[in-house]
Amino acid sequence: MVPELHPFLDHGGPIAFAHRGGAEVHPENTERAFRHAVDLGYTHIETDVHVTRDGVVIAFHDSRLDRVTDREGEIAEMSWDEVRVARVAGTEEIMRLEDLLEAFPDTYVNLDPKSDAAAEPMADVILRTASVDRVLVGSFSDRRIRRVRRLVGDALAVSAGPRRILGLLARGFGLRWPVRGIVAAQVPTCVGRVEIVTPRFVGAAHDLGLHVHVWTINDAAEMHRLLDLGVDGIMTDRPDVLRDVFRSRGHWRE
Repeated sequence: MVPELHPFLDHGGPIAFAHRGGAEVHPENTERAFRHAVDLGYTHIETDVHVTRDGVVIAFHDSRLDRVTDREGEIAEMSWDEVRVARVAGTEEIMRLEDLLEAFPDTYVNLDPKSDAAAEPMADVILRTASVDRVLVGSFSDRRIRRVRRLVGDALAVSAGPRRILGLLARGFGLRWPVRGIVAAQVPTCVGRVEIVTPRFVGAAHDLGLHVHVWTINDAAEMHRLLDLGVDGIMTDRPDVLRDVFRSRGHWRE
């Protein structure tokens, strides 16, 4: 049965996602990056989720502060008061997920919980901010996706975890692998030497009423190739480039 289109996906055309706000343009996962993407006209942004030792949910990709901030430490072992003094690229504050959702109330947010410990507090933030209709949760962990959906409810949009991605690959070759409970497949173009985003894969997803969103694409020619293939969304670190590609094809909403 084809699932009803979730509000997150009801866009009237391909969706442009600013990956981490646009990580090659501004410091990733910061209000500055997200604000730039929204000012460009993006309706959808993507971020990652970790939780501090005292249960504060933050928009941050790595499990440690070291790579992108002026501090060091494992986030799960630190309190929010310890984490909040860190500055991304030396200048930008780390955002709490709740603050992100409140700062951009008209924006759809793709969420990737990076640890099992983040599932429950993230679900609480989604419910507390009444954001169920404007978030989509995806993860490399099937268990994590199931847990968040149990906590938030069936109204939550989720994308395919590894098992359901395998199911879509199998269905592309005519195998009847069950794929239920999801609204999208969010995937890279390939994993190692295995090509994921093929006409068969896109066709299998579309036969089930599922969107295909591809990450992380920063090259204009590859963006055009994927759109020609019929994908329903592209995530990019270069929101300026993707906007120009969408504009050239008549997909951009001014």
